[in-house]
Amino acid sequence: MTDLGKYRNIGIFAHVDAGKTTTTERILKLTGKIHKIGEVHDGAATTDFMEQEQERGITIQSAATTCIWDGHRLNIIDTPGHVDFTIEVYRSLKVLDGGVGVFCGSGGVEPQSETNWRYANDSKVARIIFVNKLDRIGADFFSVVRQVKDVLGAHPLVMTLPIGTEEDFTGVVDLVTRKAWVWEGSEDPTNYTITDVPENMKAKVEEYREMLVETALDQDDDLMGAYLDGKQPSEADLKRCIRKGTIALDFFPTYCGSAFKNKGVQNVLNGVVDYLPSPTEVVPQPEIDLEGNPTGGTAIVDPDYPLRALAFKIMDDRYGALTFTRVYSGRLTKGMSVLNTFTGKTERIGRIVEMHANSREERDSAQAGDIIALLGMKNTRTGHTLCDPDKPATLEPMVFPDPVISIAIAPKDKAAMEKMGVALNKMIQEDPSFRMETDEDSGETIIKGMGELHLDIKVDILKRTHGVEVQMGKPQVAYRETITKLVEDTYTHKKQSGGSGQYGRIDYVIEPGEPGSGYQFESKVTGGNVPREYWSAIDKAFGFSMSQGTLAGFPLLDVKVTLMDGAYHAVDSSSMAFELAAKAAYRQTIPKAAPQLLEPIMKVDVYTPEDHVGDVIGDLNRRRGMIKSQEPGPTGVRIKANAPLSEMFGYIGQLRTMTSGRGQFSMEFSYYAPCPKNVADVVIKETLDRKAAK
Repeated sequence: MTDLGKYRNIGIFAHVDAGKTTTTERILKLTGKIHKIGEVHDGAATTDFMEQEQERGITIQSAATTCIWDGHRLNIIDTPGHVDFTIEVYRSLKVLDGGVGVFCGSGGVEPQSETNWRYANDSKVARIIFVNKLDRIGADFFSVVRQVKDVLGAHPLVMTLPIGTEEDFTGVVDLVTRKAWVWEGSEDPTNYTITDVPENMKAKVEEYREMLVETALDQDDDLMGAYLDGKQPSEADLKRCIRKGTIALDFFPTYCGSAFKNKGVQNVLNGVVDYLPSPTEVVPQPEIDLEGNPTGGTAIVDPDYPLRALAFKIMDDRYGALTFTRVYSGRLTKGMSVLNTFTGKTERIGRIVEMHANSREERDSAQAGDIIALLGMKNTRTGHTLCDPDKPATLEPMVFPDPVISIAIAPKDKAAMEKMGVALNKMIQEDPSFRMETDEDSGETIIKGMGELHLDIKVDILKRTHGVEVQMGKPQVAYRETITKLVEDTYTHKKQSGGSGQYGRIDYVIEPGEPGSGYQFESKVTGGNVPREYWSAIDKAFGFSMSQGTLAGFPLLDVKVTLMDGAYHAVDSSSMAFELAAKAAYRQTIPKAAPQLLEPIMKVDVYTPEDHVGDVIGDLNRRRGMIKSQEPGPTGVRIKANAPLSEMFGYIGQLRTMTSGRGQFSMEFSYYAPCPKNVADVVIKETLDRKAAK
C-alpha cells in the first residue's frame, strides 16, 4: 500500500502572466518528468497543450500531471489565470489539499490573484506563496509581501530572501538553515552552490529569521517558553511548527525566485513537501444525503473505507471523454461498478489513467488520495459523486456561477446544424460555466458564458476541434427585472363549461425582497379558506412565472409573495385551478408593482501606465463606471471601478489604443443594479422589437 503521508495534491494558481505555467515546467524538469523545458512564449509548454493556449500564451483549462520529489508523489494541477476561466480554478481547488500561489515580483497582488485567494480561503486550502520574476525591472519582493498582507489580509511567513534584485538577482537565502543558494547562470536549474550568507545581508537575514522563529513557535507553547529563556529551536522543531501553522491557515510560507531564470524553484518544492498537508491532514469532505442535507459524516481519507470519489472535470479528447476524479476514500479498480449518486445509476469503470498534461499512463487501480482520469464514464458530470453501491453517500457538490453574457450563433450551412449541437453538448459537459439554450420564439441557438474571451474561445474550439464554422450575433447582456412597490391584490379564476368547473380565489401581497434573496413565498392563510394542499401549487406557479418579467421578458429577481386569504369550492377547486389563478395573478399584479430593469455591474480592474491614467478614468466615466480606488505601483497604476457590462464590450481594444498597448484589465460579475431610465427604455424597446420581428 502507498504511504498517503508521501502524497501532495497541489494546485498552482495566480493572475494572468505571473508565471504559473513556467513554474510548472521548471517543477517537471527538476523532478525528471520532462527533459526539455518548453516555454509559454514559444507555445511549447507541456501543460498548455490546446492550440488556443499555445497561440495566446495563456492557460485556458487546468492540466493535471504527476511527478516525484524527495520521495513524495506530487499531483499537480496548473490552473488558468484569466478571470473568464475562474471556474477551472474553483473546481480544481475543491479537490486539492494544498496550493502554490504565484505572484509577479513587479505586478504584485493582481486582480485575479485576489479572486483565486478568496476561492482558496472558501475551500480552506493550505498554501505557500512564490514571488516570481524577481529578475524583472521593478521587481520588489518586500513590496509584494506587504501587498499580500494589505490586499489579501493574509499573513506571509518569509522563508527565503532574494540575493540581489532585477538583473543582479543571483539566488536566495534560506532562513531556516541560514544558507545561501546561488545559481551559476540561468540555463540549468541544478547548477547551484549552497554557501554562507553574503556579508552585506547578515543583519537582514537575522531580522527576518527572528520574525520567522517567533511566528512559528506560536504553534507550540513549550518551545516558545524555551525560546524566551534563550534556547534556540532545532531545525526539525521549527519545521514541525511551520507545518502545523501552514495547515491551520495561520500563515503562508513565502518563497522568492525566478522560474524563467531557473532560480528558487527547488526551495518551493521543498516547501511543498515540508509544509503542505498530505491527504490525511486536511479537513475531510462533508457528506450529504440525496436531498442535499448534511449527514454529519465525512469522507475519511483511507483506502480501507467505503469508496467516495468526486468527478471534478470532464475533458473530451480523441479517445473519448476523460473524467478527472479525486478519490477521497476507498479504492477504484478497473472493471468495477460504482454508483453515481446524482443519477442513481451504476457505471462500470473502463480504464484508469494517470495524466501528464495530454499524455497518459495506464493504471489498474487508484486509492484514497489519488487524482486520476477515468475513461468510459457515460453519465458522469462535473460535481457528481462516485461511491460504493452498497454504502452510498454524496460529497458536497460544486456550485457554479451564472453566465453574464450571451450571443446567438448559427452554423454557416444547414448541414452543420446537427454537428454543432453534438459539439456544444460535449463542451457544456466539459465546462459548467458555459451554457446553451434555444430561443423558443426564433429557434436561434444562444450560448452563454463568463465574458467575451470565454465565448470567443468556445467559438474557436467549435471551429478547430469540431470543424463547425459559425456566425456570431451581437453579444447580449443578461438583464434582470425586479419590482419596487408593495401591492395587495386579489384574483379569482372561474371557469364553467359543463360538468365540473374550475374555481380558485387568492388574496395576496407582492413586495420587493432583500437584494440577493431571490423568490420567496409565504402563506398566512388561516381557517382553511385556501386548503393547505393547494399552497404548493400557488407557490410553484408564482415561482415558474418569475422566469419571465412583464417589462421585456427578463427573469424577475428578489420578490416576496405572501398568500393572505382566498376562497375555494368544494367541487370545482383543484391544484390546477389555483395554479392557473396564481399565473394570471402574476400577470395582473407585477405591472402595478413599478417593475424596474436591472443590469449586471462588473468589478473592473484596470492596470495602466501612469501617463495614461487621466484618459483611462475619463473613458471609464463615459462608460458609466464608478471609480472605487487608484493604487500607484512600481510600473503603473491600478484603477478599480464598477461598470455596467453593457458598456464594456470591446473595451480591451479601446484600452490598448489609449495606452499604446501597455494597458491590461480584468473584470468579473459583482451585482445587479437598477438600470437608468434612458438606458432601460432603449433596452426594453430593442428587446420587444426583436421578439416582434421573430
